[in-house]
Amino acid sequence: MAPLLPPLLLTGGPAAGKTVTARFLAETTPRTAYLDVDDIRQLVKNGGAAPWDGTEGKAQHVLGVRNAAALARNFAGAGFNVTITDVVDTFTLAEYRRLLPDVFVVRLAISLEAAWLRARTRDVHLTDAEFDMLHAQQLAALEVDEELDVTHLDQARQAQSVGALWTRRWR
Repeated sequence: MAPLLPPLLLTGGPAAGKTVTARFLAETTPRTAYLDVDDIRQLVKNGGAAPWDGTEGKAQHVLGVRNAAALARNFAGAGFNVTITDVVDTFTLAEYRRLLPDVFVVRLAISLEAAWLRARTRDVHLTDAEFDMLHAQQLAALEVDEELDVTHLDQARQAQSVGALWTRRWR
């Protein structure tokens, strides 16, 4: 069995291509699981709060990180590589680094205009204001391992570029 890669955390604003990239890598990297932290947070069926919904939203955002990290550790312990997607801030990134010390974090950067062009090709479950706010949040300084501008990359090239960063860093 090949040695495991460290867990890969992809972050970035809406429509940056986190999900497409992580799914592609999970499908093309041997023994790889994909964790979409939005899906994990949506396990709460009554009483869920968005990360920007005050104290409760922040608490649930952190709970999502903790649940994702626990799943990542379980998959890694069973010999699986792990890709994770989540929109993080400095606090939740610190929590990922505490819980998954070897996590490799890549932020996908994209212009707002390009993000909106991508968003128009799929269902978006955010208001326009939430979309813009999350995009602006990702412009803030964040201690990531790599930042990749994906504004002019198609989905295949974007996934290949992230995959090269992930594997090159750890081989």
